[in-house]
Amino acid sequence: MIWILLAVFIICLLLRFPIAFCLGLSCLVFLVLKGIPLIVMPMKMYSGIDVFVLLSIPGFIIAGNLMNHGGLTEKIIGFCNHLIGHVRGGLALGNIGASMLFAGISGTAISDTASIGSVMIPAMKKEGYDAAFSAAVTASSSTVGPIIPPSVPMIIAATLSGLSVGKLFLAGALPGFLLGFSLMVLTYFIAKKRNYPKLERSTAKQILKGFVETFWSLLMTFIILFGIIGGVFTPTEASIIAVIYAFLVGSLVYKKLTFKTTMVVILDSMKTSASLMVLIGFANLFGWILITEQLPQLISSEIINFSENKYVVLLLINLLLIFVGTFMETIAALLILFPILLKVATAVDVDPIHFAVIALLNLMIGLTTPPLGVCLFVSSSIGKVSIGKVSKAGFPFLLVSLLILTLVTLFPDLSLYLPRLFMD
Repeated sequence: MIWILLAVFIICLLLRFPIAFCLGLSCLVFLVLKGIPLIVMPMKMYSGIDVFVLLSIPGFIIAGNLMNHGGLTEKIIGFCNHLIGHVRGGLALGNIGASMLFAGISGTAISDTASIGSVMIPAMKKEGYDAAFSAAVTASSSTVGPIIPPSVPMIIAATLSGLSVGKLFLAGALPGFLLGFSLMVLTYFIAKKRNYPKLERSTAKQILKGFVETFWSLLMTFIILFGIIGGVFTPTEASIIAVIYAFLVGSLVYKKLTFKTTMVVILDSMKTSASLMVLIGFANLFGWILITEQLPQLISSEIINFSENKYVVLLLINLLLIFVGTFMETIAALLILFPILLKVATAVDVDPIHFAVIALLNLMIGLTTPPLGVCLFVSSSIGKVSIGKVSKAGFPFLLVSLLILTLVTLFPDLSLYLPRLFMD
């Protein structure tokens, strides 16, 4: 019967149904054919979203949207261009730098691609950058967002596994910055080889002014991260503080948030949060069915029977997650696969915090892996260039991302050093 569940799910995916509907319909078909009372559906859906830490997700979504509509994106981009715009390929480097700074606010790769890309891709094309390269840089750098804290997918992973949100945030910091700077190095060499333009060097006064304007947005990330790590407030409380802070900065400091804009932001955030909660609810039901049918145990035993070497196991998991990440939304993939694969990883003595970072990196790389990577489609649409050209231009960035994934997989201290330093 479990194969009927999976078959219906895959068919719905191929028909391009929303992920939540794919999960819901496949679960409904399974329950009807199995003769299980349908009252199980609302019960399991409710138990999946009845988790205190999940209340932080709507808060972070609202805070990110408030800061984005409040002029944050432009300030961050301007500051990055002041800092490194005079270097060869400065706009491209500023694109990546903006993604690294914006990561602490948005926490999702797709919103990063759309927000940064809508400003930077046209600007890069206007300055003489190749359209495919501009789109590829934007898509590749957006994967840094959910690795550098705070991160919505990390909150989901912590909820699914009972891991500390603070430890996960810290664990993603070094890999996130390592990925971002590695993409910068590659971009610089490509820009130098192709003789891409550079901006005029900014004066110290311009840099200082850019820092002051960006300071307020960076301060929010600092407050959230160190507030959670220091035990000052929970992730849920942090999200509410972020909303209040974002509103005050957007309305009083940047003066971009009006009452009308704020209402639009809240309405959009409510829609996003509601759709996400429905997805989490259906995923919990889907996961319950998998567990009752003992599919996780089957997968675990098959992988461990194949090899008990933890590096071979991690290689297999990496390949699976990258493949899944190419066609499935990150949070949906986490909800379905993370609990199953975490048991496999811990069975071969992989630290759960370390594995969570590996899993997230994989799924982020999947978003920029052709032919179905979602971020590639978003950036190609903004850049008005074919997905094939963007995929070709993004191939070197994909290789760099895979190299960082390999390093994080082989060297656990890259993700575990900061959690051990601050929270053990």
